[in-house]
Amino acid sequence: MTEPEKKSAQDEVPADDDGTMSLTAHLEELRSRIIKSLLAIAFGSCVAYIFLDEITHLLTLPVGKLYYMKPGEAFFTYLKIDVAAGFLIALPIIFYHAWRFFLPAMTRNERAVLGILVPASVALFFTGLAFSFFLILPTALKFFMGFGEESENLQTLFSFGSYFEFVILFLLPFGFVFELPLIIIVLGKLGILTSEKLGKYRRYVFFFSFVVGALVTSPDVITQVAVAIPVILLYEVGYLVVKYILRR
Repeated sequence: MTEPEKKSAQDEVPADDDGTMSLTAHLEELRSRIIKSLLAIAFGSCVAYIFLDEITHLLTLPVGKLYYMKPGEAFFTYLKIDVAAGFLIALPIIFYHAWRFFLPAMTRNERAVLGILVPASVALFFTGLAFSFFLILPTALKFFMGFGEESENLQTLFSFGSYFEFVILFLLPFGFVFELPLIIIVLGKLGILTSEKLGKYRRYVFFFSFVVGALVTSPDVITQVAVAIPVILLYEVGYLVVKYILRR
């Protein structure tokens, strides 16, 4: 075998996998990494429990005092908050184990790219959560509460459990939206998306960004723009990478 062929073979087969791992071995590794991820979530939940009052206080800042309507509602909601916080604490470890599981099937170049994308995806996800919580959520709550305040027969009374579920369902989509440039880059690398297609879809992204901004915020134009602009910028970053770096 010539020297170039040897290098090519080394790129295709990682050093920690000789290409002969059986299906049973892969399943065993998957089981091991899932268990380690669950242990990381359990550990993160233990850490979050120490700061549970502070986390709950932070979550309830936009509305203030809450109420619980059922005997077990407060307990189970605290439990959900603890597990959710533990999951977020363990998220880098979960991403790491997912990366390590797929590592043997990747070439050296793919491993290098993924080594950058994994921490970047974690950072973008947390950025999306923070952006949504501190900027969008208070405005959205004010907008929704305004419907009840206009009526003399209605009074705002938030249930602890219902409020937490609303916050989670509200924040998570923004976390995933902030993964948009990475999704575009991966699809561009796979050849599914090209710069031509992304340029064609641009006007639709702009339009729906402002529509979403209008739906989740008050009629304040400034707030709507504040929601739409980050989404547009994230899309543009993905578009520029696909066009000028991946040259697709």
